[in-house]
Parts: sequence; C-alpha cells; structure tokens
Amino acid sequence: MNQNVAEKVVVITGASSGIGEITARHLASLGAHVVLGARRLERLEAIASEIRAQRGRAEIAAVDATKRQDVEALVRTAETAFGRLDVMINNAGLMPLSRLDQTKVDDWERMIDINLKGVLYGIATALPIMRRHNGGHIINIASTAGLRVRPTMAVYSATKFAVRAISEGLRQEATAYNIRSTIISPGPTETDLPRQRHRSGCCGGGPRTASDRHAVSVRGAGDSLRDQPARRSGRERDRPSTNRVVLERRSRKQIGSWIRCSIP
Repeated sequence: MNQNVAEKVVVITGASSGIGEITARHLASLGAHVVLGARRLERLEAIASEIRAQRGRAEIAAVDATKRQDVEALVRTAETAFGRLDVMINNAGLMPLSRLDQTKVDDWERMIDINLKGVLYGIATALPIMRRHNGGHIINIASTAGLRVRPTMAVYSATKFAVRAISEGLRQEATAYNIRSTIISPGPTETDLPRQRHRSGCCGGGPRTASDRHAVSVRGAGDSLRDQPARRSGRERDRPSTNRVVLERRSRKQIGSWIRCSIP
C-alpha cells in the first residue's frame, strides 16, 4: 500500500463506469477513501459494495454534473464521512459526435454543460475547502481531443481545449495556496461511451470508437497523488502507434510534462 495515497479523501465525478470507475477502484486498492458521484446510483452502489468487500472505504451520491448543487452535495458527502477533501477528480463527460452543419445544438449545449461547466462546478466547490486547509489536488480529465481537432469532434474538442485552459489558469492562481492542478488527457479508451455517445452518457475521457480496445491503466493517476519531488522535463512527441495516457502535471516547481502510463 502506498502511504502517500492511503487515507486521502478523493472525490470522483462520472464514477459509475469507464475511467471514473477504474480510477476509484485503483485508488481504493491503495487505501484512499473514495467518494463517488454519478447519475446511475444503482451502479455506484455495486461499485462501492465491491470496494468495501475488499476492505476499502467508499461513499456514494447521485450526481448530475450539470447541476452545481449536486456537485456541492457530493463534496459535502466527503466532508461528512471523512472530515475533509484532499483530491477532486472532475471526470464526468459526454461525447456526442456530429458535423457542425448538422446543427445538433442540443448536443452542443449538453457537452458544454457537462464537459466544461461540470469541471467549473467541481473547481468552485473544491477550491474554498482546499484553501481553508492550505492544500489539495484538483485533477481534470481532458482528452487528446483537446490537443487536436478532427471532423465531427469540433464542439467536443472545444470543451476539452477549454478544460486545459481552465486548468492552466488554476495552476497559475492556486499554487500559492499549496493546491496542485493536473490535467489527464486520455486517448482512445474502452468504456461505455461508444454506446452512449449518441445519447446522454456520462463518462470521462477522450475520443473513443467501438473498435478501440485499449484499456487505460490509471497508475498514472495514482502516481500523481504521491508526494514525489516535481521534476522539470521536456514535452515528449506523441507517436500515433503508441497507446498511452497523456498526463500533464503542474506545480510551482514544474511547468509541465507528458508522462507515459502503462497499458495492461
């Protein structure tokens, strides 16, 4: 068990499947106290039961990331159960794909509400608590779509570019209060999202297709919680043939880097 992760209180949105679920399971296995939020309460109950069966600690709450009051209630659940908040993982996301000339404005609005405003609600809820305790870690799940735009992904990419911009602003403003900011930008990932992308799904992460069968290891997310000395490194060129997660870590001592995460 990693003692730097053990007993940290970690709140995760979009935790009922995909990246949110596997992150919760992984961190709980390292001894973190996880607080899971998503709309599918029955799925959260099953995940929490399995974590508790392995002697982990987990709390859950029904959360619609488009509603600020739901996100606030999720964090209150963490404070009530464990007395504090150490890490906020803004993972909930939606990815309906379409060309701009199809003018699917309702889909655009849902993506903005979940992918962008949902992240802002998480930050707005976590920041005052972390400032009060002089420390914390906010992790925002972006996407490689926030680095490169492809056809049918213009609006989705725009929300992920925005998450990157907000995260950089957070890094610049919050480090004075000992609050760390991390962006995780997954590429194609096997989750429920391919089946949900044409309806109101709620999973974090990057662009995926049904043919993608690359399960992302969350060891990088676990590593980012550890109190390791920050090191400055150059940006590594992405290779299309290499499946990996792009993890951008930010702190006062580190401008940023891309860290290779293993894939089982």
